[in-house]
Parts: sequence; C-alpha cells; structure tokens
Amino acid sequence: MKKILALDERITKKFRLKPENKAAYSIASLLAHSGDSWWWLLGLFLVWLTTFFFSPRWHYIAGVLAFSLLIEAALVLGLKFFIKRRRPEGEWGAVYRNTDPHSFPSGHAARAVLIAVMSWAIAPLWFGIATLIWAPLACAGRVLMGVHYFSDVLAGMVIGFISGLIMLQLIPIVVPMINAAIPFAF
Repeated sequence: MKKILALDERITKKFRLKPENKAAYSIASLLAHSGDSWWWLLGLFLVWLTTFFFSPRWHYIAGVLAFSLLIEAALVLGLKFFIKRRRPEGEWGAVYRNTDPHSFPSGHAARAVLIAVMSWAIAPLWFGIATLIWAPLACAGRVLMGVHYFSDVLAGMVIGFISGLIMLQLIPIVVPMINAAIPFAF
C-alpha cells in the first residue's frame, strides 16, 4: 500500500499548478470551487423555488438533484471520516483544509459526476451536455490546485457515477413518498 500511495503522491505533484502561472491557476481555482456543495445547493434551491409555478420540470429537476446531493454528501463524509486520509500539503483551499481535513474520496468529484450522470438522464439535453463537459474539468481542478490527490478524485468520480445510477433507480420510488409527506416537494 505504501508504494501505491507514493505513486499517487508523485502523480499528484506532477499535475499541481504553481501560482506563477496566473491564467491557468485562476481557471483551475474557479473549476475547483465550481463543485462546492453550498453553491450547488443554494442554486438548486433558488431554481426549485422560482420554478414552482411556471416550470414544473425544472422544479422537479432541482429538487431531485438537491436531494441526491444531500444523500451523496452523507455517504462521502462518512467515508472520509472512516478513512481519514490527510489532504496534500499546500496553501490554496484553506476553507477546505480547515473545515474538512480529510481528502479521500473527493466530495467535489463525486458531486460533479453525480450531477452529470443525473442531469444526462433527467434534464434537457443542453444541460446534460454542459454538466458532462464541466464535471471532469471540476475534478481536474481539485488536483491542479493541490487539495486532493489523484486517487481521491478518481475514487470520487467512481462514487459519483455509481451513486448517480443508484439515485436514478431510487427516484421513482422516493419522490412519491416524499411528495406524500411534503406536498409539492418535487
């Protein structure tokens, strides 16, 4: 296992950006932040709230994605606190380093891939394509900025893909149950 972790560290160091490369660093920083859960949940809540009367489809999409993100976040957080792998050393991403010192698996990667998988299945084609393009870039940003090892992101992507597929199977069962308890939730 030590050899695998050492290889992971070497691979990660090769991809890490230096702040001197200002343009690439700025783009990677934006991409690394683009998978933040609070932004996605806030955005989905606003879409859910504002589309209630005039776009039932987007009301449903926002509700389903937000619900799925919360379930996936609990899974990833549980894995992080069970595995307890420290993040790579670095300066960038103090908010992540202070609030979540564990890196494996990457929650951002899991979230991005979950959103892409689910959007491809339940959202309009343009949104599905946009999330399929964005997801790997957001995942790469986490390694480029040094807040995750390569294996953290790879594991997060696998978790996001599998949990997205599972949520797509569960949504037809769960949504009616939630709507029965909380009318107009979806």
